[in-house]
Amino acid sequence: LHMGKTMKEDLTVVAKYINKLYPPEFNVFSIYAELYHNYFASQAKKNAESHLEDKDVYLLLSWVHNFYPKDMRKDHALAMELDKVKLGSLLPSSLSKELENKYLDSEEVTVKNSLSRCLDKEIQRWKEDKEPEKLNGHFQSELLGIFVIQSIYSSQKRAEDISKAVGEELSHRLLKELPAFLRSYRDAFEDFKEKSKKHSYYKPILIANINNCWNFR
Repeated sequence: LHMGKTMKEDLTVVAKYINKLYPPEFNVFSIYAELYHNYFASQAKKNAESHLEDKDVYLLLSWVHNFYPKDMRKDHALAMELDKVKLGSLLPSSLSKELENKYLDSEEVTVKNSLSRCLDKEIQRWKEDKEPEKLNGHFQSELLGIFVIQSIYSSQKRAEDISKAVGEELSHRLLKELPAFLRSYRDAFEDFKEKSKKHSYYKPILIANINNCWNFR
């Protein structure tokens, strides 16, 4: 953040005031921009090659795909000059791709584990001597029906915020995870139906789970 702010502010000064003090053939703005970019890129590469936590991988990819090319380089005071320089990306494409795969693998596992924990909680609720929650007057599992959908949607949205390509790849992966989760859900529900017919709230629990089907569709 400090490097980005410094680069943006300093290049704005160069574009507005310093550039016009030199003959055009000196390419003053280009020299400044390339020096700042090369330093920024070297630091990004250094960070990318070190051990990064998942949140740091996400932040670095956000800089590579969004903050740097869009928020900084498309700034109204700099865009025209920077378009002439052709600075390129903050990271080599191979390293960027490596980080993207690391992020996608991590996010896929996170969502998968989240869905599994959610189902475990739901199964535990079925075992309690407690009536299911009502949503708009109907028995429904807010935890299962809403949490699962929100988990997948928010994960897709975060990936899309990095880039369209990353968002599409994660969507493709999660579309494999959802059917696997639904199969586990179905199996657990069938097991409950067979073994828990004497449960105090057997019928309301059945209704709640049937009502969940519409949300999942």
